Amino acid sequence: MIVSIVTTKTVVKQINMLLSEFKNLLQEKESIEFILPNGQAVPKHFHITEIGIVNKTFIDCGGTIREEKIINFQLWTSIDFYHRLKPSKLVSIIQIAQDRISLEDCEIEIEYQGDTIGKYTLDFVDEKFHLVNTKTACLAEDACGVPVKKIKKTLQDLKPSINCCDPDSGCC
Repeated sequence: MIVSIVTTKTVVKQINMLLSEFKNLLQEKESIEFILPNGQAVPKHFHITEIGIVNKTFIDCGGTIREEKIINFQLWTSIDFYHRLKPSKLVSIIQIAQDRISLEDCEIEIEYQGDTIGKYTLDFVDEKFHLVNTKTACLAEDACGVPVKKIKKTLQDLKPSINCCDPDSGCC
């Protein structure tokens, strides 16, 4: 079997902030605030415990080999309630990571510990960074037998075609 290799960025995420965009937004801010999908704020005493690059090579259910590369940030909170990470400090940490582990300008994924470790993309709204839930999807729907979603319509919504009699035409 011959398989093709497809390089993808983030395939199933709606919002894809690049590292360069994140850094640019940080440089304009005095403080950093992350908002969870439920509207609650990540406590202001969060730490960034990791910055890394994650390379993922996988095969989808249709036999296509895919590659994904993301920049991963891990947010964590502890009992040091007076800790505050300034945007300028985070920019310097990112710069160190770029220099030492050759971070590319890839899309960002944030990990944060809630009930379990959640993975999020980032959006920037109202001067705050919003963690956006990630989703899974089939990448080879045409090859794995996932039925096409049918749009449900009522007969009343259907318009007669040119070759069809209109019930009010008197032809029947």
